[in-house]
Amino acid sequence: MINAWRFSISRNVRTIRSPIEGLKHSSCIYCVWDGVAIARCAHVLRAVQYLHDHCLREEEQRTVDAMTPTEAWNGQGEPIAWRPTEEYLQRSRLLRFMHAEGFENYDAFLQRANTDPAWFWDAVARDLDLRWYRPYTRVMDTSDGLPWTRWWIDGQFNYVANALDKYLGLLDPPSGQPAPPAESEGQPTTHHPARPDALAVIWEGEEGNVRRLTYAELAQLTNQAANALTALGIGPGDRVGIFMPMIPETVAAVLACGKIGAVYIPIFSGYGAEAVANRLRDSMAKALITADGFLRRGKIVAMKAAADEACHLAESVEHMLVVRRADNAVAWNHDRDHWWHELVLAQSPVCATRVTDAEDPYMIIYTSGTTGRPKGAVHVHGGFPIKAAQDLAHCFDLQPDDTLFWLTDIGWMMGPWAISGTLMLGATLLIYDGTPDYPGPDRLWALAERHGVTVMGVAPTAIRSLMNFGPEPVTQHDLSRLRIIGSTGEPWNLEPWKWCFTHVGGGRCPIINYSGGTEIAGGIVGCTTITPIKPCSFAGPVPGIAADVVDDAGQPVRGAVGELIIRQPWPGMTRGFWRDRQRYLETYWSQLPDTWVHGDFAAIDSDGFWYILGRSDDTIKIAGKRLGPAEAESAAVGAGLVAEAAAIGVPHPIKGETLVVFVVPRPGQSDTPALRETVRAAVAAALGPALKPEAIFVISQLPRTRNGKILRRLIRQSYLGLPLGDLSSIENPAVLEEIAAYRPSAG
Repeated sequence: MINAWRFSISRNVRTIRSPIEGLKHSSCIYCVWDGVAIARCAHVLRAVQYLHDHCLREEEQRTVDAMTPTEAWNGQGEPIAWRPTEEYLQRSRLLRFMHAEGFENYDAFLQRANTDPAWFWDAVARDLDLRWYRPYTRVMDTSDGLPWTRWWIDGQFNYVANALDKYLGLLDPPSGQPAPPAESEGQPTTHHPARPDALAVIWEGEEGNVRRLTYAELAQLTNQAANALTALGIGPGDRVGIFMPMIPETVAAVLACGKIGAVYIPIFSGYGAEAVANRLRDSMAKALITADGFLRRGKIVAMKAAADEACHLAESVEHMLVVRRADNAVAWNHDRDHWWHELVLAQSPVCATRVTDAEDPYMIIYTSGTTGRPKGAVHVHGGFPIKAAQDLAHCFDLQPDDTLFWLTDIGWMMGPWAISGTLMLGATLLIYDGTPDYPGPDRLWALAERHGVTVMGVAPTAIRSLMNFGPEPVTQHDLSRLRIIGSTGEPWNLEPWKWCFTHVGGGRCPIINYSGGTEIAGGIVGCTTITPIKPCSFAGPVPGIAADVVDDAGQPVRGAVGELIIRQPWPGMTRGFWRDRQRYLETYWSQLPDTWVHGDFAAIDSDGFWYILGRSDDTIKIAGKRLGPAEAESAAVGAGLVAEAAAIGVPHPIKGETLVVFVVPRPGQSDTPALRETVRAAVAAALGPALKPEAIFVISQLPRTRNGKILRRLIRQSYLGLPLGDLSSIENPAVLEEIAAYRPSAG
């Protein structure tokens, strides 16, 4: 029996050791109180946990009370909410990986990974069973400087071969590696045998239609799409825009580009023509794959009309491949346009995967900048897909018998991440092209029950919205197969986190909080299934990411807010911004020598749990005190009257800045002086009188991207009457007029 925890608790020092530390003592758990061993028996686990939690709660609260207001972040005073059970430990891919590399202690494992990234990523390549056309001779080369690190030197690697061909038995293990063994009960192997009949993709449309594709069927559709692109003159290095809803053809189109060595541009399905055109023009795309339309709350969104206008503005586009999804009427350019069902389905289902170098680009994914044109992060075959697979394996414990569903879009990082990572691990990917509350507030939970979802990703903003309907839409569905909840996009507030943990996860599923970015190719910090979890927190850096929290001089800080940084390169890091080398260096590498400064504020508490507090460029500085917006927002939501809040700093003649908070009332609440004053008082009580908001403004919704990120920059600039810059990522631009109505000059 694997013992779950080994504790060391004292009145002055409280640490939670990794479960790994106690594995050699498989029948024992130690509890030390002031240096005296008071328990050494597996049966006292519950008592030890109770003792630890209640001492932690009491003592940490004194610590929180002693902090300055800006040092108390959301969830920091909470006890541990989840610990891995023996079932999670026995199943863990990460734990097996550690043991295979000779480690029993998780902290020691992370330390080795941080100080020796070449060793770590070489081990990851074995753990993920990556298949190479030609093996690499060195793991990494930093001779051009850390920002331009090259990986898998001399290696030939195509991620599509690892996502499809491997499971069809078409790609052999590396030379000298034994053939994949059969899986033994209770001990899944990291080697992936051919399994062409396993489910690769499940799709459910908003209208309820369902399609399922095995690995063999997905490979056939991908091959036909690849042959169609080749017939149109698309070849290695050519850029192809993919402006699509989340449907099976989207997955095949993504993989087809990689299969022939082309570079795809994922474009958010809700963008207007100008935003699509900007990305096509900047990347000089030669082709665009789109759909006639898609459904949104039962109504057809005319996608091709936006694509037509975008291609008129982007003269590089020679061909448009159109999937018939909504069957709506479309305009047609006979010299440019091709129906997917006519061109693709007429192609041969056989297509050899192109041999590519590990450093060959396969994707340019754009993120909106504060000013100027969007930033095109360049990613390569041996980068983003490997990082995605590694994070899914080691943080989310995704395995071949799992079904992953992540509410996302192809234009957001999590869309490409879910496609490449899930398929490279041989699991099943569920995709959905509708909204989370249509036709009813139980749609997500019905999806999870209907398709046996085991790993489910939702943004905190979706939970905040859905919890307004109460727990009944969740509890009426059987979510017993669900074992992991994923979360990314923005910081949690305490109440939504607890609601999700209790009602969605039943108090048994870990919430794997996960934060990183498009340029990262995944997570900087995250949770795992072998480490304890506090509400709203992260266990620490994702394995292989040498992250830290530092002050302005680059020195580590604990128990206070600092900048989130990374000290070592990793394969998934962007190879720079497309046609803008200097902007990449200025954005991430200019503040501290040989250090990636991510632009997030973070903190590490006394037990080693990490917290992301929002973008550092959203920081509010009031009379010399630095305030992260998440702190004020959590306090506002905690008043119990508002569902969401966004805090900004506005100029003040004496304090430098003062705090203004925009709030969205809960159902049944309205904009009244009593509501505004209650929220204002709650923020002041949480942060201190010196940080009391200057004003509380009520609006119908917060401006945000479709993947849930609150656009505080646009709130501030709209309120102050400043230029708004790039608006392509905003889902609900009309709300900016509501904000502008509160502008001081507007009376």
